[in-house]
Parts: sequence; C-alpha cells; structure tokens
Amino acid sequence: MLDISVIILTYNEEIHIERCLNNAKKFAKEIFIVDSFSTDKTVEIATEMGVKVYQHPFKNHSAQFKWGLENLPIKTVWVWKQDADEYLSDALIEELHNKLPNLPDNVNGLTAPCLRIFMGRYIKHGIIPLILLRLFKYKYGSVENRIMDEHIQVSQGIIMDLKYPFYDDNLNGLTWWTTKHNGYATREAIDLLLTEYGMYESGVVNSGEHSSAVRKKKLKYIKMPLFWRAFVFFFLRYFMRLGFLDGKEGFLWHFLQGWWYRTLADAKVYEIKKVCNYDKDSIMRYLEKYYDIPTNGMLTNINRGG
Repeated sequence: MLDISVIILTYNEEIHIERCLNNAKKFAKEIFIVDSFSTDKTVEIATEMGVKVYQHPFKNHSAQFKWGLENLPIKTVWVWKQDADEYLSDALIEELHNKLPNLPDNVNGLTAPCLRIFMGRYIKHGIIPLILLRLFKYKYGSVENRIMDEHIQVSQGIIMDLKYPFYDDNLNGLTWWTTKHNGYATREAIDLLLTEYGMYESGVVNSGEHSSAVRKKKLKYIKMPLFWRAFVFFFLRYFMRLGFLDGKEGFLWHFLQGWWYRTLADAKVYEIKKVCNYDKDSIMRYLEKYYDIPTNGMLTNINRGG
C-alpha cells in the first residue's frame, strides 16, 4: 500500500460506505472515518470492515475536515480527502502507485479530475471536469474556512496534476438529492453574501490553477444580477457546451444543479437582503443571529491541520 491516509466524512452513508472503503483499500495504508453520529448502519459496516471510526458533531465540511486533520492519529506522509459517494478509477489508482514513489521532494500536492455520474449516467457534456487538490502531504495541508466549496491548500511547495479521474457517483434518489441541495442552497447563499461583502480574507491560494480559476469565475458570477445569472449558467452549460447530448439525465442534471439550485440560492440571497433592507451591517447581524456565522471580523481563509 502507498503511504497515504484517507479521511472520509460520513453521515448516514450506508448506501455508499462499503463501495468507498473497498476502493480506498486498494491504495491507502490507513483509512479514517469522521462520522457525524449516523443513525443508519454506516458505523456498523465500517467497523465490520476493520476501519477506524471517530465521531464528532458536524458544523460544516470545512470545520469537520479541520477537526480530522488535527485529531486523527495520522502517521503517513500523504492524505487523500474522499467523500463517501466517491471512488477512484482503477487507472488513477495505478497512476498513484506508479507516480507517488518517484515524485520530487518539493511536490506537496496533487490534483485529479472529478467526473460526475448522475442517475447512473456519466455527465460527459456541459461541464468542465473539476480539477481538485485531494492528495497532499499532511505536514503542509490545510483547508479553507469557508461555508461552501472549501478547497484543500498546501502552505508551500508545488502542485502537480494526475491524469486519471475519480468519480462523484451518489446512489440516492431525487427526493434525497433535492432535499440535500435545499440545504446546500442556504450555505451557498450565505457564501455568496460573505463573498459579495468582502468577509473572506482572500481568494484560494496554492490549491492548483484550476481551483484558482474557478474561484475567479465565482467572483464574476457574484457581480451578475440575481436570477439572471442562474439562467445564463444553465444556458451556457446545456446549450453552448452541449449538455443536451447526455439525454434525460443530462437535462435533469443541468436543470436541477445548474438552474434550480442556483436560482434557489439567489432566492435566499434576495430574501435576506430584502428582510435586512439591503443594509450590509443588518445582513451581517442577520447571518450571525440565525446561522451562527461570525461576521464581526474577516473570516480567516485557512483552517490548518497537522
């Protein structure tokens, strides 16, 4: 096995956890689960498979992963962050086995493409694959302190790219998906407001070129008019980038994730702004009161581990 520890955050993931762990066992020396007190068989299945489970109350993904970095008994050089509904392709695992032992000493992070599978279909068109920093040297790794779309970062050294992908393949149904994305839309709305009003210290740093480009695009997106920007986003993906070529699943993915979800986030932004009479200070007090967001100062950009 490679000198890698995998950290997996879980909450009621019995539908995914066996697949995820069997995949991680193909390349990792250690596997750690940080569970948010699941009420299904997640912990039972993981324990039966010989995986160490630690439980910690969930606040957000950034804080939970930070807790893992600071409290898990990690002894490996490398850490891979893996969601329970993700798995590495066999080609990526082989690439890790071939490349990792021969990397220059100053390489402290590796990115890999994340491909989407939705309702059993690979969404090939309309979206540019996310190139995410998921493998990093524990000594240099950190996670952004953001409400949504937090990135892994390295404090120094260089980042190289892996060629082959890992997959985001959630097996739950549409009712689960829409319920979860309603919660995501609240977090996205808060993140949009904090970004719009300059409450983060800085943009993403040293997380790979693609992550930096994505963050810059989000800053442009925020400057566009509410609701209109969600429609433009859907039109670009579904028509201009040929998302319609992926059939009914492609339409549902781009409509739900590219338009409905982002429109819902904009609606929540609009609601908060309207309730607060479009006053920045009132909005910040509202977020602090109802969502426990510390807005009395700039939010630090990095949660450090190790």
